[in-house]
Amino acid sequence: MHRPVHSKPMMGRLILSDITRRAALASGAALAFTGPVLANAQVSVFAAASLKPALDEIAAGWDVTLSYAGSGTLARQVAAGAPADVVLLAATDWMNWLAGQNVLVGDPVPVAGNRLVLVGPAGVGRVMLSGRGISAALGPGRLAMGDPMSVPAGRYAQQALETLGLWTGLSDRLLLTTDVRAALAYVARGDVPLGVVYKSDAVGTGVEVAATFPADSHAPILYLAACVTARPEAAEFLSHLRASGDILAAYGFTAAPTE
Repeated sequence: MHRPVHSKPMMGRLILSDITRRAALASGAALAFTGPVLANAQVSVFAAASLKPALDEIAAGWDVTLSYAGSGTLARQVAAGAPADVVLLAATDWMNWLAGQNVLVGDPVPVAGNRLVLVGPAGVGRVMLSGRGISAALGPGRLAMGDPMSVPAGRYAQQALETLGLWTGLSDRLLLTTDVRAALAYVARGDVPLGVVYKSDAVGTGVEVAATFPADSHAPILYLAACVTARPEAAEFLSHLRASGDILAAYGFTAAPTE
């Protein structure tokens, strides 16, 4: 029996209380920040990897340093004292955990939403979200997705596959990645026939959306941003980000909910 390409055993169902446990296990020296931060950067922004294309454009002309990784990795780094001024995460549970560490300045604010899609290489066509449909499209290959233990997109993917009754049949055929953009790269290179990523990831990358998961098959996908320092420049960039909905929409993100 094939098993997911992964260094840790998968659990049948992940629950939000695992956030605290995983954060505690990952604390300590292993969390020392290794991302590219410039000592004289005006604003240091830590952002979920799925935001990269859009955020690169949003930040153009601003004196900022952008560091991308999975939301769980970023949250743990910020809690451990990494030099971030602004943090943007793709999961409310990780942001809530980070707020509980008393490292945020002010309340997190929503900036965008997203949809979860099944993608394949150009020409893949439509794939039915059924065991037979996905297995036929996979052939002998694997399904790439983020690691549900640390990557929000992977957690949403597991939720969706469980809701649709597909998780048990596919859990032995997974290629788990450290962030959602890595899962996309496996598909774009042709290393795997299918991947589960955000809709925004599929924009302009050469992959094709084969199916869109029902919105009610997983928790709402919401991007939250918060300041980590009280520097005025950090608050100014956060305001600029919140006013950049047109750019986010052009990259496939949905509008953030308003209350």
